[in-house]
Amino acid sequence: MIGFVGLSHLGIVSSISIASKGFKVVGFDPTTELTSNLEQNKLPVHEPGLDDLLARSKNQISFTSDPKKLEACEIVYVSLDVKTDQNNSSDLGPLTGLIEEVAAYLKPETILVVLSQVPPGFSRKLALKIKNPLYYQVETLIFGRAVERALYPERYIVGCENPAKSLPSTFEKLLRAFECPILPMRYESAELAKISINMCLVSSISVANTLAEICEKMGAEWSEIAPALKLDKRIGQFSYLSPGLGIAGGNLERDLATICQLAREYGTDAGVVEAWVANSRHRLDWVLRTLHGSVLSQNENPTLGVWGLAYKPDTKSTKNSPSLHLLGQLKSFAVRAYDPQVELSTEQRGNKLTQAESAVEAARGATALVVMTPWKEFSTADLKQVRQVMDGDVLIDPYAALDRRACIELDFTYYRLGSALEQRGGVC
Repeated sequence: MIGFVGLSHLGIVSSISIASKGFKVVGFDPTTELTSNLEQNKLPVHEPGLDDLLARSKNQISFTSDPKKLEACEIVYVSLDVKTDQNNSSDLGPLTGLIEEVAAYLKPETILVVLSQVPPGFSRKLALKIKNPLYYQVETLIFGRAVERALYPERYIVGCENPAKSLPSTFEKLLRAFECPILPMRYESAELAKISINMCLVSSISVANTLAEICEKMGAEWSEIAPALKLDKRIGQFSYLSPGLGIAGGNLERDLATICQLAREYGTDAGVVEAWVANSRHRLDWVLRTLHGSVLSQNENPTLGVWGLAYKPDTKSTKNSPSLHLLGQLKSFAVRAYDPQVELSTEQRGNKLTQAESAVEAARGATALVVMTPWKEFSTADLKQVRQVMDGDVLIDPYAALDRRACIELDFTYYRLGSALEQRGGVC
């Protein structure tokens, strides 16, 4: 029996994925409403393919708020999402509290695996406090691709007290079921490996954002340059070279903050990381700068349409969402927003922000329309209808979610990241 403690986004996807491999799984969370809903196949998170995976695995998994059910488990994963505060520092209180709550119900030989992302040093300190064999496994969750990542991991990074010793047979059997390389290493190395991966992603994002902005100013085209970089073996075809609106979602920001904190603590240089943070903050306001130049400086009372509130498609998460950041800067303007998954609270909506029931309704009467989340639904929108219901012609599409040629043919004044302003008769 495999146990999962903390049925967060990470815990729900991971537990169902392991159950789909034929292992008996019990998911524990102290929130009875959550476990009751999961028992009825009611998922609190949105991930492509997760509903079907749960339905197929139903005979292998159960959910409970009774910690005694964990007594029968050979392996227990702690899978709580670790939240970050406004300074992007991890709040470890709920995680340590949950571990303390369930530890009393575990047999001494039960293997405890921390799947939650924790800062370097956490696992070693925890190992000194608990009686169970402890491992730290680097999580691979990517919102919107969580099922794919859980079922087909690229590798497993496993933090150990002594990586020279073989993993327990039950734990190794579980990991081998996913047919990927297993990389045991000391606790601190595994904790820092997760951050190292994110640092490489951030460096790629920063390169794309910096060069895309130059493209926008001088008339070069970033979408033409990126494929050339991916054909360079030193960079590679899977490089993260899509320009964006800074860094969002929470985990990357947390890791940047962690490295800056460690640099201060140990007296090392983190100047390049601080530069990444500054670049991210600068690019975050690209849409606002574009809106100001094309609309806000020329219209006294514009109406703005916003498509997308989640920080990326195929997720409900709005953590550090560029869209919510933008809306916070537009409080003095009439805004109508739409997202297929996210519903804003009354507090978030304010006096001039309303939430539309459809993409077309969000565009109705708009002086400018901004596509802040590249949901697939938007790429198939009827652009002719959108053009007809809008009062203005400005279309800001940072991620090129729409058909750019169609936008230009419909006489939109069209903006996207990494490219100069595009209009009929211009670059197309």
